[in-house]
Amino acid sequence: AARALMEAAGVDRGLVRVKKAAERPRPLYDLRGGDAYYINGNTRCSIGFPITRGAQQGFATAGHCGRAGSTTTGSNQVSQGTFQASIFPGNDMAWVATNSSWTATPYVSQNGQNLQVTGSTVAPVGSSVCRSGSTTGWHCGTVQQLNTSVTYQEGTVSGVTRTSVCAEPGDSGGSFISGSQAQGVTSGGSGDCTSGGTTYFQPVNPILSTYGLTLKTTTGGPGDPGGPGQPGGTWAAGTVYRAGDTVTYGGATYRCLQGHQAQPGWEPPNVPALWQRV
Repeated sequence: AARALMEAAGVDRGLVRVKKAAERPRPLYDLRGGDAYYINGNTRCSIGFPITRGAQQGFATAGHCGRAGSTTTGSNQVSQGTFQASIFPGNDMAWVATNSSWTATPYVSQNGQNLQVTGSTVAPVGSSVCRSGSTTGWHCGTVQQLNTSVTYQEGTVSGVTRTSVCAEPGDSGGSFISGSQAQGVTSGGSGDCTSGGTTYFQPVNPILSTYGLTLKTTTGGPGDPGGPGQPGGTWAAGTVYRAGDTVTYGGATYRCLQGHQAQPGWEPPNVPALWQRV
């Protein structure tokens, strides 16, 4: 093939060296919270949060999406990974180890854009929380109850969080996030995203501790107040803000949309459900 190319190009063979290589290049794909994946080539769920376990990469998701040994493919139908462990009912947690074609990223899909994940601090009752899923995309609401239980046809799931966020089939396993803090993976609920509904999520921290996983997070970034070249302005973590309050952050002014107590990771640019730039 090299000789044919040189002849077609009219290049003197003496000027060219052909070198063989053993590498076999392949496409690489990203894992991102809220994106679709398929189980055993059949049912669809959503990625919760990309994780690592030592050198192994993968993601946390809902236990009812698959059992240990179930195989997964990505939204692009490319071979992706295998469920390593799964609990449902009782809890609703699982994790998938992915193959070398997939890379864990510290992001959740927010209407197609990348929203950074910086930690997993639990949001208190009344906090704004949003959900990303492969069926209905990005929807927001509030945390209504912590550490509650829900009974499905298959049995009772305990330790879940109740929210006013809507969801539909296929959103299962997807990301619940408050600001830039990972909260949990979508379990189930009632209603839909046309008329509204109630959705429960399995908190992410118990998934991480149960399976020895490490949440994939960003370090630094435009949401960190006080960082070099990133002035925090008048916004401050720990402050209680009421709807209508205004703050400055990073040279811009923001108006509070919902009353809340500010937490690290909830900087105004990161939480459009809480702050509106004016």
